[in-house]
Amino acid sequence: MDILRILLAILLPPVGVFLQVGLGLQFWLNILLTLMGYVPGIIHAIWVILRR
Repeated sequence: MDILRILLAILLPPVGVFLQVGLGLQFWLNILLTLMGYVPGIIHAIWVILRR
């Protein structure tokens, strides 16, 4: 299941974070990071997925 989340995190970072933690602070932070730049959003999403 983590492999699917990581693939989604690469394609659509907020979706990968949403599947991991739901609509929490990490989700909104990831949306902000993705809007600021695609790569920071990917890095944050993978970090959130691998941390848990």
